[in-house]
Amino acid sequence: MYARREHAGSYSDDKILGSCALFGMMNLTCERFSSKEPVHAISCMRERGNGLGGGFAIYGIYPDLADLYAFHVMYMDPLSRRRAEKNLMRDFRILLSEEIPTKESNEFLDPPTFWRYFLEPKPSKLRDENVSSDEYVVRRVMGINTGVRGAYVISSGKDMGVFKGIGFPEDIADFFRLNEYRGYMWICHARFPTNTPGWWGGAHPFSILDWSVAHNGELSSYGVNRRYLEMEGYGCAMKTDTEVLAYALDLLARRHNIPIELIAKVFAPPYWEEIDAMKPKERLTFAALRRVYGSLMMNGPFSIIAARHGEMIGLTDRKKLRPLIGGMRGDFLYISSEESAIRSISPSLDKVVRPYGGEIIVGRLRDLRVMETPTLVGRVYA
Repeated sequence: MYARREHAGSYSDDKILGSCALFGMMNLTCERFSSKEPVHAISCMRERGNGLGGGFAIYGIYPDLADLYAFHVMYMDPLSRRRAEKNLMRDFRILLSEEIPTKESNEFLDPPTFWRYFLEPKPSKLRDENVSSDEYVVRRVMGINTGVRGAYVISSGKDMGVFKGIGFPEDIADFFRLNEYRGYMWICHARFPTNTPGWWGGAHPFSILDWSVAHNGELSSYGVNRRYLEMEGYGCAMKTDTEVLAYALDLLARRHNIPIELIAKVFAPPYWEEIDAMKPKERLTFAALRRVYGSLMMNGPFSIIAARHGEMIGLTDRKKLRPLIGGMRGDFLYISSEESAIRSISPSLDKVVRPYGGEIIVGRLRDLRVMETPTLVGRVYA
């Protein structure tokens, strides 16, 4: 394991206290760019990680195969690959499969192997199950991650991919040769695990279909969140709380068709006294969200950067116990846990936004109004 004992607590306790680093960069005109600036920005926050996890989600990297699902699969041993590929060949038409190119490095001891598959569901299987292709894919991802020992689908969207592992982000970028990729949106993470293991599958971002999430903090509500999502058919196999955020986004946005502005209020809802002070229509809406989706409230300190095609979102818990800031320069939107990371690649900004707790930053393609953060309706000041 890539561990460094000098980061352990001063009193030799078994809990490492610290924080993670988040950085997201999006070109709002969909122009693709290289890894140079995202990797530089996340590496500026090296002290927020400890080498036990780094990763990237990149959007727009497979434009020639954009209509196909791109599975990135992590294999812990050769037998796991044979077992998983048996499932993939049974359920999908595989148009291309190859090992993801990596670079030999002394930084990593016996890393897993990574393969990618460009595929589409078999039409006969879709007809038999009478579900959408997205729902079909989610079911197969859950089947592999929870049912095939040693095999993990770490991303499954179209024209995007997740690259992650045990190491500092710049080392992970070098290992996966990310300087050879170009995308219009990059989500980056440096991990400092606290209560969950540091392992290759536990690195961020977490992803399902084209959603990806990078997270700083700790979800004390993980047990409740997980049980609710398992009742909806999601299997949690990655041994860390962040996984539930990706599945909750898929459930609420895709299955329940809830806009992201309201999903933010499910994760970080207004207090009841704030709801009571709202106008009647708003009060009914927010009260219904709390009652129906109470099990998806994310309790505990957190800040996240989440993304799907065409959209990048930043959100913190209601008290903003973890940092988050947004900036904009020209056609670029930046979201980060540290302003210094943004300034390291864009010293001057057209606009800076520091959201309150529970408020979101939303950036959308070809929408230059991205920095307008919705205010928390009915905010109550003590």
